[in-house]
Amino acid sequence: MKLFDMIHDAFEPFMDGEKRPLNVMEVSNLWFFLLGTETTMRNEEIGYNIALDPELKQILKDVRETVHVPIRDELIEFLKKEGIPLPKTTTEKPLGDFQNIPEGAKLNDEELANLTSYNLAMGVNYAAKGLTESIRADVGLLFSKIIMKKTMAGLTVKQYLDRHEWLRVPPYYKG
Repeated sequence: MKLFDMIHDAFEPFMDGEKRPLNVMEVSNLWFFLLGTETTMRNEEIGYNIALDPELKQILKDVRETVHVPIRDELIEFLKKEGIPLPKTTTEKPLGDFQNIPEGAKLNDEELANLTSYNLAMGVNYAAKGLTESIRADVGLLFSKIIMKKTMAGLTVKQYLDRHEWLRVPPYYKG
């Protein structure tokens, strides 16, 4: 995607020379972002198992595979290369058909789609925090790519929500 090339080109001049050690804010932001990504992936796996709408199931699968798995893998590789211990995470949930769960014990499709939208938006916010608190250009580049991936996925989810009339819109302001 050309946007990713543009982001990389913007950071590239600052990535020359010797790298400073990561500072505590960068380590903390990267470490917690990885932990949050793993947790979000567990939610997507559960959501996939209980979603009824095939389109929502596909969105959950796509977000996991094209956004969160690559983010997780890049964060793991980066942290390992820097010698940072990885957070402990839970194991992946098996994918299957779990439609027999009673209604009051699971989220419905509207709730799953809105939770996915919320998680993507919060991921953008937290990545923006990581970007603004980064000193090293490679950390800033990593968080910039995350912001772009999550924003693009969020647009897909928002369109899905809007088509189903599930998009939560605050009252209009008439001043």
